[in-house]
Amino acid sequence: MRYKRAHRGAESDEVAVNPLFARRGEERVPRFSLPTEEMLPETAYQLIHDELLLDGNARQNLASFVTTWMEREADDLYREAADKNLVDRDEYPLTAAVEERCVHIIAGLWHAPDTQQAMGVSTVGSSEACMLAGLALKRHWQRARREAGKPSDRPNIVLSSAVQVVWEKFANYWGVEARQVPVTAEHPHLTAAGVLDAVDENTIGVVPVLGLNFTGCYEPVAEIASALDDLSDRTGLDIPIHVDAASGGFFAPFLHPEVRWDFRLNRVHSINASGHKYGLVYPGVGWVVWRLREHVPDELVFDVSYLGGDIATYGLNFSRPGAQVLLQYFNFLRLGRRGFTRVHQVCQDVAVHIAGELDKSDAFEVISAGTDLPVVCWRLADGRRRNWDLYDLSNRLRDRGWMVPAYPMPKDIQDMVVMRIVVRNGFSIDLAHLLLDDVREAVDYLNHLEAPLPRDVRETKSFHH
Repeated sequence: MRYKRAHRGAESDEVAVNPLFARRGEERVPRFSLPTEEMLPETAYQLIHDELLLDGNARQNLASFVTTWMEREADDLYREAADKNLVDRDEYPLTAAVEERCVHIIAGLWHAPDTQQAMGVSTVGSSEACMLAGLALKRHWQRARREAGKPSDRPNIVLSSAVQVVWEKFANYWGVEARQVPVTAEHPHLTAAGVLDAVDENTIGVVPVLGLNFTGCYEPVAEIASALDDLSDRTGLDIPIHVDAASGGFFAPFLHPEVRWDFRLNRVHSINASGHKYGLVYPGVGWVVWRLREHVPDELVFDVSYLGGDIATYGLNFSRPGAQVLLQYFNFLRLGRRGFTRVHQVCQDVAVHIAGELDKSDAFEVISAGTDLPVVCWRLADGRRRNWDLYDLSNRLRDRGWMVPAYPMPKDIQDMVVMRIVVRNGFSIDLAHLLLDDVREAVDYLNHLEAPLPRDVRETKSFHH
């Protein structure tokens, strides 16, 4: 499989090495093939280090939910644990024990009925967690259908058209029909009415999202659960819920504890979240927890005698790093409930402030004001002719170092183009003021255009939510 090269500078087949730190013969090395000779570690380091200088400034990347900064002590722990293979429980039993502690902590955070008996596992991000949860739903449904003597070859899963692409992957990879309920400008999220129109006896589960990537808004999990409870009472059709809380799972429990979206709702069978988003850990860790052990079919759990011990494993990956799991536990110890609440409250305060300032401009209409996740989403206000659009504004801000994506909303309302800011830990109110100043300056510049910019100037890299 071939992919586009990351940037235009990669056209050359060789990389030039600065002669100040290169030995004779190392001045040029092949870019796309393995070098013949060895290189000093200092030279290899400097070569890669210098290339990475052209990457963006993570503090100005407002497109991503992913954590880009941790404390020095976390960095030290990361280096110390870089060689730990999480699956090797005989060699690293304490790392495995820490994973179990994290599962119990997260189960308690999500109000599991019995946190000590909760079934859960760490994953390589939320994408693997979604795959595991979806597969459990499918197998659970198939077993029930076979026991009832009914066909089990046409499973479907119900979600909105605004879900993250991982659910389209799940449906494609595992042979499940993805029934995507269309969103609208008035309701850009999954609704109870839409769910009831889509489900049937072949539905393995419904997947509401706690924090949509497009807008940061919570889908109404409790309302959907209530509608499915009523459907079960009327028809006997018992359809479980999996909550995709990739972004909100480590945010809502601290800032919105009154919102009922988790295992307080009996119909919620499983939940996933990204530890590397508002769990505040470097990239590479996700979590999935099931309400009850019985919600994970036994045939999906493998007992493996390997690496000096017998282990039960449920995952798509085998060997994988344990460092991020340790960093998750570090954050639990370091911050506690009050610390997470304080950190997230600052993020939300900054997001609400940005939304309020943008709302003062007659150029914008704010769609999401940061009151669910600290995400601000807006579009151009109607009723005014302009020589520019949000792609132009995004490119103008990029010139100032800011990564603020402009992108179309999901299918069904793809004609609506929006911009979005994700406020993460480390994006302070002072940085917000600098950003807002640059937005005002960019809008003033664009308003003075006498004609639209040429299309080749206005082209922007596509944004993948």
